[in-house]
Amino acid sequence: MLRTGTQRTTHHIDIDAPAGTVYGIIADALAWPVHFAPTIHVERVEEADAQAGGVERLRIWATANGEAKTWTSRRHLDPRRSRISFRQEVSTPPVASMSGEWIVEAGTAPGTARLTLLHEFTAVDDDPAGLAWIEQATDRNSGTELANIKALAEQAADTAGLVFEFEDSTVIDAAPEAVYRFLYEAAAWPDRLPHVSRMRLREDVENIQWMVMDTVTKEGSAHTTESVRVCFPEQRRIVYKQIVTPPLMTAHLGEWTVVPTTHGVRATSWHRVRLNEDAIPQVPQAGGTRASAAEFIRRAVGGNSAATLALAKAFAEARHD
Repeated sequence: MLRTGTQRTTHHIDIDAPAGTVYGIIADALAWPVHFAPTIHVERVEEADAQAGGVERLRIWATANGEAKTWTSRRHLDPRRSRISFRQEVSTPPVASMSGEWIVEAGTAPGTARLTLLHEFTAVDDDPAGLAWIEQATDRNSGTELANIKALAEQAADTAGLVFEFEDSTVIDAAPEAVYRFLYEAAAWPDRLPHVSRMRLREDVENIQWMVMDTVTKEGSAHTTESVRVCFPEQRRIVYKQIVTPPLMTAHLGEWTVVPTTHGVRATSWHRVRLNEDAIPQVPQAGGTRASAAEFIRRAVGGNSAATLALAKAFAEARHD
């Protein structure tokens, strides 16, 4: 029998960490992309008071069943009761409506917590196939998010050096549109970037790109990465998340920005990485410690970024002459 109408799901997980730690992870939505595999990017449209709670609005991009989706969500933060309710204000088909609640409760043992995630949703035109798609995506993403929150909370006391950021910049004597176009036209990178040997790119939704790329570092190691990019042409900005990463990373976020200055435009490549500590001993070049592994990634990823920026500069300036 095909189901129609409003559907409800409930997911639970027990966590060996204090309820306050768990609540803090859920409340910090801007950090979700580095922590939660399905979340690509989050922007805060309206901010709530971190201590007192209240209403915040978020624009969220995430993967669901192999597709990239975006929506605007309204959240009510209640730190006193350790609850966060949410409702999508603008959804993407097949979702017609989506709401739910995060509930953090003290666990059965001191210093532990029980986390519950509730969802309530409907499909566009009450379509049974749409409902099945939403339920499958919700079940998969909820399980992934709860497991990630559990791991984060239980390891919260020993995360120093696991997450780090870095950036590279160059000044280009060209129109910002030309620089942005070079970064946006990733399908042409194998012909323009020596370290990119192969690229498969699709853009089913305008300005949301799904790309699979083979690269070679200066050290000669080859990697295949899969990323989702969100492009903001009016801001000349591209944010992305690698959803298939090299072994040394559990997460890699990036952002390309093109900003006019009095001396041309400044193009910047920014990265945020979360190390995969279990993989450090398996990669001899990583040096065996968090610090040495971070430096190895900085050289490899930063080297490719610097090369891309240098070629973007040559490309844009050649068209400026």
